[in-house]
Amino acid sequence: MNKIAPILLFATAISFSTGCKDRKDQPAAVPTENTEKEASANFSSLLSGVLANAELPQNISLKIQESIATDSAFIQAVNIILQEDPFLWMLIDKKHALPENYEPSDLVKLAKGSYRVGRDGLFLRSAAAASLEEMAAAAKSEKLTLTVSSTYRTYVYQVNVYNRKVKAAGQQAADRVSARPGHSQHQLGLTIDFGSITNAFAQTTEGRWLAANASRFGWSLSYPQGYEEITGYSWESWHYRYTGKELAKFIDTYFEGIQQYALRFLHEWKQANCSTSTSTPPPPQASQI
Repeated sequence: MNKIAPILLFATAISFSTGCKDRKDQPAAVPTENTEKEASANFSSLLSGVLANAELPQNISLKIQESIATDSAFIQAVNIILQEDPFLWMLIDKKHALPENYEPSDLVKLAKGSYRVGRDGLFLRSAAAASLEEMAAAAKSEKLTLTVSSTYRTYVYQVNVYNRKVKAAGQQAADRVSARPGHSQHQLGLTIDFGSITNAFAQTTEGRWLAANASRFGWSLSYPQGYEEITGYSWESWHYRYTGKELAKFIDTYFEGIQQYALRFLHEWKQANCSTSTSTPPPPQASQI
């Protein structure tokens, strides 16, 4: 395939996959009447802006550009991911928050399964719960039992968690280890804290198994060691987010396993291709647990 073909395919496919249903104008993609030279220049400019806004390291930006120029695998992956549930790829960090009243509508209570529940009253969204069981069953076949210690948290619950951390260690220290209300991935209902909720977990058999296998079941480590300047949080070897298998593979293949880089890219691509400028897709109707 020549270099222009993936570029044109990417520009066309992605513009119909961002979920921007309320756009009144055309996305920042290449008009079909343009020449191939103009199309390449326009798309390259758009992509450069996305990569710069996502603040990706140079090696990852170059890898993405080379992938787009040589084949359609990157294109196809992005197209698939952006047609999935937007909460799987939603960027939630220190700059991007969920509404205070957001609660997932499909939460299920975790009960006995192939995993161990650390306490009563733990909930996950249904797809994440199903994937957890699949992953835990695979671990159990290797004589390992995963312990689920924390899952979905309401906004109000996170208020208490954060305030407790501030009271114990001060705000600056608290901000390194605890998300402010609305900024916690736990509010998505797609996140699990495993085991002891300490970094001793990384050296346990279960911790090593998750590090090696979680992504093939659709789970991604959110806050890896040595990336506090990127994620905003210190290392949490126990904190995994369910992204779905396609996005987990995408993170590993193109972003060196760093979830934050991939979510930034997807967020900036959505922004570049929407006429409206919103930090997150509209949440589904809230429900009470």
